[in-house]
Amino acid sequence: MNSQEQQQVQKSPEAPTDFPIDASAMARPSIWQLALPSILGNLSYTIVGMVQTKFVGELGPQALAALGAGQRIFFAMQAILMAISAGTTALVARSWGAGDYDEASRVTMASLVLAAAFSFAIAFFGFFLASPVASVFGLDPITLELAAQNIRWLSIFNLAFAAMFVLSAALRASGDAWSPLWISGGVNLLNLPLLYVFIFGYWGLPAMGVAGAAIAAGISFSVGSGVLLVLWVRQKFRVRHVSSGWWRRARLRALLDIGYPAALEQGVFQLGFFIFLMLIGNAYGTEAFAAYNIGVNILAVCMTVGFGFSIAGSTLVGQHLGAKDPNAASRSGWRSLWLAVASMGSLGFLIVVFARQLAGYFIGDDAKTIEYTVQFIYLLGAMMPLLAVEFAIGGALRGAGDTRFPLIATVLGLLVMRCGLAALAVYLKLSVFWVYAALVGDYVLKGTLLIWRFRKGKWKKIVPNPAYQ
Repeated sequence: MNSQEQQQVQKSPEAPTDFPIDASAMARPSIWQLALPSILGNLSYTIVGMVQTKFVGELGPQALAALGAGQRIFFAMQAILMAISAGTTALVARSWGAGDYDEASRVTMASLVLAAAFSFAIAFFGFFLASPVASVFGLDPITLELAAQNIRWLSIFNLAFAAMFVLSAALRASGDAWSPLWISGGVNLLNLPLLYVFIFGYWGLPAMGVAGAAIAAGISFSVGSGVLLVLWVRQKFRVRHVSSGWWRRARLRALLDIGYPAALEQGVFQLGFFIFLMLIGNAYGTEAFAAYNIGVNILAVCMTVGFGFSIAGSTLVGQHLGAKDPNAASRSGWRSLWLAVASMGSLGFLIVVFARQLAGYFIGDDAKTIEYTVQFIYLLGAMMPLLAVEFAIGGALRGAGDTRFPLIATVLGLLVMRCGLAALAVYLKLSVFWVYAALVGDYVLKGTLLIWRFRKGKWKKIVPNPAYQ
C-alpha cells in the first residue's frame, strides 16, 4: 500500500456514521467478557453438532462417514471467507482501539461485500463438483452419493453462512460478543427441530437423511443472517451500516493483504485433513473414517472453549495495538493462552475418562467403530493443552495481522509432520491407532513454533493500520 493510498483513507471524511458511541462501547473489554459469550455461542453450535451426529448415527456408519466427508469439504470451501474474516477482525479491532469508529464500520461494509461476492463462486464450485471432490476419500458408492448431496445443499445456502460469519466477526472485533451470541442461540434453537424433521421426515416431508442435516442448517442460518442484517441496517449495533465511502482501494487491499495468508493457511489446513482422511478411508475403511469424525464431534466442546479464547485474544491484541499499547497486547495474548490451556485440558481429561460411554451413545452397538472412536478420543483428548496454544496464540497473532507465520506453522505441523507420519504408518501397515497418533507430532510442533513466534514480538509491528499513518 503506497503513502498516497494511506492518506486517502486517513483524510477522507467518507460517510461518517454520525451516531454516538456510549462509554461502555469505548471501554476495553476483559478476556472473559469476550470469551464467555463466544464460548456459549459456539457451545450451542457444538450441541447442535452432537445432536446431528446422534440423529445421523441412527442411520448407520455410512451416513456418519458421509456427514463427516461433506462437512470437511464444505469447511475447505470456506477458506476464502475465513480469510476475509481474519482481515475484518484485525482491521476492525485496530480501528476500534484507535477510536476511529467510522473506519471500523467502513471495513465491515467492505468485508461483507467481498464475502458475498466470493460466496457465490464457492457455492457454484460446491454444487457442481461435489461428487468428484468427495470421491478422494475412498468412500463406497452409497456413502459418496450421500456426501455429495450434503455438500450441494450446504452450497445452496452459502451466502447466509458468509453474512453470519463476517458480520459476527466484525461485532466481536469491536468488543460486542453478546449480539452474535443471541443470534447464534436463535439459529440453533431453530436448527434442532428442523434436524429431526428433515433427517427422519415429518410434517408431510420425506426423510432426507444426511441431506436433511444440511437443509436444516441452511434454513436456520438464513433466518439468523436475515435478522442480523436487518438489525445492522437499522443501526442497532455499535458497528454501523454505511452505504457509501467504504469502497477504497487501500482499505480493500489491507483486507486482502491480511487475509490471503489466512486463506492459504485454511487451504493448507483443509488439504492436510483431506490427505489424512484419504489415508484413513482408503487404508482402513468406513468405520475408521466415521470414528475420526465422531471423535472430533465429541471433543468439539473443548474446541469451542478454545475458539472463545482465540476470539478474545485476537480482539484484545488488535485493540491494544490500535491504541499503541503493545505491552498490553502481549499480556492479553498470554492470559488467553493460560486460560485456554486450563479450560481445554480439564474438559479433555473429563471426556477421555468417559470416552467409551460417549462413543457407545453416539454409535450404538457397532463394536469396531466404537473401538476406533475410543482410541482417537484418547489421543486427541490428551492433546487439548497443545491445541489450546494453536487457538489462543494463533488467534493473538492473527489479531495483530500476523497471518503469515500461522500459515508456516500449519504447513510444517499438519502437512509435513501429521501427514508424513500417517503415510509412514500406512506404508508400514500399522494399525489405524498409529495413523491417529500422527496428530501428536502435529500439535507438538505447531505449539512450539507459535509460542516461539509470540515470544519474539515481531507481530507488534508487522501490520500497520492503513487509516492511521
